[in-house]
Amino acid sequence: MLRYVTVTQALSRREKARLATTDEIKATALDLMREQGTTDVRFTDIARVMGMTAPALYRYFDDRDELLTALIADGYLALGARIAAALAPLPAEDLAGRWVAAGSSYRDWARSEPQQFALVLGMPVPGYVAPDEGPTTEAAKAAMGQLASIFVAAAETGRLGEPLIREVSQAIIDCEKAKHDELIGIVPPESFQAMMQTWAMLHGFVSLEAYGHFDWLEPDARDELFRSHIRLAAKAAGLPVPAP
Repeated sequence: MLRYVTVTQALSRREKARLATTDEIKATALDLMREQGTTDVRFTDIARVMGMTAPALYRYFDDRDELLTALIADGYLALGARIAAALAPLPAEDLAGRWVAAGSSYRDWARSEPQQFALVLGMPVPGYVAPDEGPTTEAAKAAMGQLASIFVAAAETGRLGEPLIREVSQAIIDCEKAKHDELIGIVPPESFQAMMQTWAMLHGFVSLEAYGHFDWLEPDARDELFRSHIRLAAKAAGLPVPAP
């Protein structure tokens, strides 16, 4: 059972100590992931680094999966906060600029937090299954909602053009109805499909870069490739296209 304390509550000394230890456990797990180059960590390793016994960790997390769930939720929240901070200073009508800012902050977060990126959006951890409609789902919706908001704003202001691919299967239509009914009547099915394709294009580039597959490119060439990739994604989706 995940344990949360709202920031509006006055914490007792014991609660503060518990929260500090919980944060230390999560930070230690991330440090071990960075050192080991894997997202699969063990309670025994965390306990060893912290000078605790492995059974003592179970007073804070029921098992490894609960810890991973908390770390994934934290990662999504951090990603969402990074994108929101990048969008905040930009005018609402600057849709092209907002798309560039959102995509760039997604990329920057992956490069600055490679282990969190791998944990949240990389290969699944062996044996781990995220709980349905749990904290990871809510955090993911909040983070990805930052990207979806650009499509919604474009649609509501009449600036969302037709995407390059307009054929939509019934499965995609059903997906929008089942998973994102808040978009019904705002973002048409072909644009909902384009929105998912745009995220896939962005994530594909970022993943290749995060895992070293673009290391053969000079940094300035990689940056220019990313800028053109962002423009290509916008053009294919019907979003206002950023200037070169």
